[in-house]
Amino acid sequence: MPADALAFALTAAFLHAFWNLLVARSRDPEAASAVSLIIALLAYAPVAAFSWRLDSRAIPYLVVTGLLQLGYIVFLAAAYRRAELSLVYPIARGTAPVLVLVVAVVFLGVATSLRQAAGVCLVGVGVLLVRGLRKPSDPAGVLFGLATACFIASYTLVDKYGIRYAAPFVYLELGMLISGVGYSLGLARIRGWWTLRAEVGWSTLMIGLATFGAYGLVLAALQRAPAASVAAVRESSIVIAAAFAALILQEKVGPERLLGAVLVAGGVATLSL
Repeated sequence: MPADALAFALTAAFLHAFWNLLVARSRDPEAASAVSLIIALLAYAPVAAFSWRLDSRAIPYLVVTGLLQLGYIVFLAAAYRRAELSLVYPIARGTAPVLVLVVAVVFLGVATSLRQAAGVCLVGVGVLLVRGLRKPSDPAGVLFGLATACFIASYTLVDKYGIRYAAPFVYLELGMLISGVGYSLGLARIRGWWTLRAEVGWSTLMIGLATFGAYGLVLAALQRAPAASVAAVRESSIVIAAAFAALILQEKVGPERLLGAVLVAGGVATLSL
């Protein structure tokens, strides 16, 4: 893997863990998510316009992925309100690729291998360690993390086919319109516009820029290295998030949970190769 591709993929992993950290530590994760999505849509609209390529066949995929991403945002923000970053992030991020593989094997007839089976086992053991063996963590956090993983897996499968009909940033911008605008309007209607205004600041600006910025760096890495290698390196974000949780959020990330995060990252990397 070329050094520049490795640097891009690692930076993307850092940014992904970083914006999840900022959402998790915010006073109001739901409002912070809504504001940052609007910021991201506005900030990257010129990039989408400059690289415009859209086939009409992409529209059904964009509608479906937009609705699925809306569910992802709802459950991720709700998870961070109820549980710790070091619990939610590994479960949501690590379980999703396993679900994608299961759907591909069971419903799409894709062949599997011993390596992929080993990867699934590593993720399973890692999730159990993250959850806690002797003293299980808050079940609400686990359930919300798993629900988030289901939405990630679903829109990943949709995007695999939809991205063929649009430029990457155009597809991302239009797909996020439904989730970003819909979530913000819904939250404002339920809780009032003042809840969103209270979260406008440097933190939500950084979340918004990092959300799309991480994706841009992944695209740059994919131009220089095989997709499998890039995907494997990206999973270091699970370990980075665990470190953020311990060092910045002062969460009690003991050896058991840290080992679980490492196993989840290793399992997903094994699936990706």
